[in-house]
Amino acid sequence: MGIIKFDKVTQVFDDLCVLKNITVQLAEKRIAVIGANGSGKSTFVRLINGLQLPSHGFVSVDGLDTKRDAKAVKRKVGFVFQNPDNQIVLPLVEEDLSFGLKNLKLSRDEIKERVDEILQRYDLQAFRNHAVHLLSGGQKQLVAISSVVAMKPDYIIFDEPTTLLDLRNKRRVTQVIEELSQTAIVVSHDLEFLKKFDRVLVFDKGEIAIDDVPFVALKEYIRKMS
Repeated sequence: MGIIKFDKVTQVFDDLCVLKNITVQLAEKRIAVIGANGSGKSTFVRLINGLQLPSHGFVSVDGLDTKRDAKAVKRKVGFVFQNPDNQIVLPLVEEDLSFGLKNLKLSRDEIKERVDEILQRYDLQAFRNHAVHLLSGGQKQLVAISSVVAMKPDYIIFDEPTTLLDLRNKRRVTQVIEELSQTAIVVSHDLEFLKKFDRVLVFDKGEIAIDDVPFVALKEYIRKMS
């Protein structure tokens, strides 16, 4: 079983301490990260795949240090942003799905096989040659998720993946996350969705205020917020 470790991690931006001496290990299959805006939750998950590096302390993924082994960590940990427009880089759906796979130095046949499989899995075959900018918000988010899943990382981080979506697309994306074989770490405000997770971390003012199973953590979080 894989383990993500934070060892005395502090994160500072322009003299503002965003995370304070975080020590925690993550090994569960479904982990939720919640908290008020500015609580440090997004910074926490960005440290896992090296989008940010700790000011102090160490973050490791399966024994790989995010500073020393940055490239290997990024291969292990995929990241899905809140806004798919910040993630999709090429104009056509198939081109965007192929982009990351080319960076893995896969053969043309391997790339085609993975793209075909992912388009079928998420019912996107009809959009293979569509311009991304013409897709709906939900379709764009599915393309963004598909491009990460196609890379076959061991972990996938979702930073508020349903915030910009309508109810129908929100349900579709949450279903996709639930069905993943990979470990999923999800930042979300959708507490109903998170009830099915294995573990919930609640951040407050740069610290982990609550760390428990969903029934306990969410109940305490709601009590504190009310």
